Amino acid sequence: MTENVGVKTESKENIENEGWGETVRTIFWALLIAAILRTVLFQPFTIPSESMRPQLLVGDYLVASKYAYGYSRFSLPFSPNIFRGRILAIQPKRGDIVVFKWPRDTKIDYIKRLIGLPGDTVQVKNGRVFLNGRPLAKKLVGDEAIVEHRGGSRVVTRYRETMPNGHSYITYNMIDGGRFDNTPVYRVPPGYYFMMGDNRDNSLDSRDWGFVPAQNLVGRGERILISVNDKFSLVRPWTWYHFRPRVLVSLRKSK
Repeated sequence: MTENVGVKTESKENIENEGWGETVRTIFWALLIAAILRTVLFQPFTIPSESMRPQLLVGDYLVASKYAYGYSRFSLPFSPNIFRGRILAIQPKRGDIVVFKWPRDTKIDYIKRLIGLPGDTVQVKNGRVFLNGRPLAKKLVGDEAIVEHRGGSRVVTRYRETMPNGHSYITYNMIDGGRFDNTPVYRVPPGYYFMMGDNRDNSLDSRDWGFVPAQNLVGRGERILISVNDKFSLVRPWTWYHFRPRVLVSLRKSK
């Protein structure tokens, strides 16, 4: 009888061990698949500032396509310095919303609109963008009263700006004669890009810290998944209704 009990106990332990082993394998494969998808296809990001308003708001959660421009070391988890440049490189288009590593600190993700390609010249004169010596089409839309993320309200002027390729989007002008309303001519060098925020008087971008290297590009903004306001907190369930009606909004259509 003792031997039979021993056999039953051993069988139970084997079953438990196999159960744990299966769980570990499932978790491993799930993490591996998630890492591959994040590296090769899509990666989520959140918006921390108002520099891309009105297109992107603080609290927007968006997804960027990693394959849109090819891959660099910044496409990989932890950005290992194992190669330079880009693999399967594809040229971005003017007007794209681009996620990239900030040239001054590549641990930080930035998101801006691509204005200038390699070889382009970019200048701002009296708040108007000149691309290769010609002004971008700019149409007055009207004034809008906005509430700022840090509190307070103000009136901004909305303009519709249109790229030579037809890509159109809304920009904000907060003040006339702002810091970056008049700039020198920037000539974009080979292998670099010129980025600007849509909230022109509330954006630190290539007008301030310079060009973005091609290898710093992470992906193209594709779609807003969800959007929450500053009263939302994941750890406070009673705030979960603070969602904005911005679900699965495309970032690639002209607005």
